[in-house]
Amino acid sequence: MFRKFFVAIPLLAIALGGSTACATKKFVRTSVGEVNEKVDSQGRAIEETQERTRKNEGRIGEVDSKASAAAQAAQAANDAASAANSNATNVGNTANTKFDAIDKASKRLVYEVVLSEDQGNFKFGKTTLPDEAKQKIDEMVAQMKQDPKNIYLEIEGHTDNVGDKATNERIGLARADAVKRYLYEQYQIPLHKMNVISYGKDKPVAPNKTKAGRAQNRRVVIKVLA
Repeated sequence: MFRKFFVAIPLLAIALGGSTACATKKFVRTSVGEVNEKVDSQGRAIEETQERTRKNEGRIGEVDSKASAAAQAAQAANDAASAANSNATNVGNTANTKFDAIDKASKRLVYEVVLSEDQGNFKFGKTTLPDEAKQKIDEMVAQMKQDPKNIYLEIEGHTDNVGDKATNERIGLARADAVKRYLYEQYQIPLHKMNVISYGKDKPVAPNKTKAGRAQNRRVVIKVLA
């Protein structure tokens, strides 16, 4: 009887061991299956995310293309507007220049005033308007007021031949501008009624070989046109 009992115990152990092994394998299979399902699920989620990302990138690319096209169109419109404005300005300036030229051509010389160094006016290399020159201008304006007309003043700047061409043209223009500024500030003569020009050393009235001749050439000529 004891022998049978001892035989039964190993058999029971084997049976229990076999049952445990089967349970472990089943648990492993179940766990692996769950893991695989999670992996598959994560893989699908990643693929879906990648697909959405690709679509979003496509939409962003379309938006960028449209924005770029819109910016180019706006720039083209701005360039066209600038060109139109520039053309309008050029046309206006050309028209004003032609009008001034016609207006000037239709006027006749009434008289002229010469402000030269030999008469105590502009000194060598100087552009400041001397008192003697101001007095002559005052007399000219008084004469203009006695005979009021639709006048136009042309103010010419001249120099002797000492120095280079560019320097003489600059000095001649500065002297003419000094006269124009005095007429505007002292007598409020409209700026559009006055024109300044520099001839530099190109139009001498006396030989530049002598000191007296050079003094005569350093001058401003105010021409009164009506």
